[in-house]
Amino acid sequence: MNERILLSHGGGGRLSHQLIQTEILSRFGHGPLHGLPDAASLLLDTTRIRFSTDGFVVHPLEFPGGNIGDLAVHGTVNDLAVTGAHPRWLSLGLILEEGLPLVLLRRVLDAIQTAAQNCGVVIATGDTKVVRRGQCDGLYITTSGIGEAIPGFSLGLGQVVAGDRILVSGTLGDHGMAVLSVREGLKIENGPVSDSRPVHRLVAGVAAMAAEIRFMRDPTRGGLATVLNEMTVGQPFGILIRACDLPFSPGGRALAEMLGLDLLHVASEGCLVMICSPNVSDAILARWRELPEGREAREIGTVIRQSGRVILETVIGGHRVVDVPSGELLPRIC
Repeated sequence: MNERILLSHGGGGRLSHQLIQTEILSRFGHGPLHGLPDAASLLLDTTRIRFSTDGFVVHPLEFPGGNIGDLAVHGTVNDLAVTGAHPRWLSLGLILEEGLPLVLLRRVLDAIQTAAQNCGVVIATGDTKVVRRGQCDGLYITTSGIGEAIPGFSLGLGQVVAGDRILVSGTLGDHGMAVLSVREGLKIENGPVSDSRPVHRLVAGVAAMAAEIRFMRDPTRGGLATVLNEMTVGQPFGILIRACDLPFSPGGRALAEMLGLDLLHVASEGCLVMICSPNVSDAILARWRELPEGREAREIGTVIRQSGRVILETVIGGHRVVDVPSGELLPRIC
């Protein structure tokens, strides 16, 4: 049966009730969502919390390595994690377009359920709306998250000094390249696969060294180049990265070269960028490489005294400025 979302699924009547009971509560209704309260009742063990929210409008909804569902979970989990927090609860907002195939919605909800379980977070509250055909590109998702601050982390760019190290936990640009390959109908053998995955275990795994970790960020829209430039704006330091140490997957590199794109400007969705003291950089890399999501971890550069600049040392020893493009190179990738 070719079941699809109807406007009446959002009208508050029998079909709305059926959709919520069958598709939502069957997956997420065993915790704070049980009984559909208007607000979740949560027990906090700390007075220090982190709170984040994000919207996901990726096109297409499915891509090599994931779909909009696990992307939404990982995106908010990672935003919490890079602030030095342990993610605990998520809210889930769904905007469904009339005509969306139910089989696709089920795949997305299954991906959300699996990702939340793997991340150890609970879908605590949420909402579902249905809009007319043409008012939404199939499905939009909004997630908000609450996390508990991990003791020991006191992150801030004001702590960064020359000589600190720049680390990344994995290959760069894979998510943007994977989405682009599907969007453009590019059939590439061993092509790019999205790196959509959580980074919270990478953060928790180095918590013992938190006192010497200066700053963390996930390089999503705009990629590594944008993140590093945002770090240096108005700061008394710059960053030097080495082209020979930048980790790129073969599939991502091949597609980027074919299309003339710079992977430094392409989004990752499961990578962590860290500035840390040189005293702990090797220990952090060793710990990360013990985890599946950190096997490709590298030290890629150093903090320098050249104020407000991001410099790339090329493979032949030259130097060029790494800038931020004026427009969005790859729209709708998250």
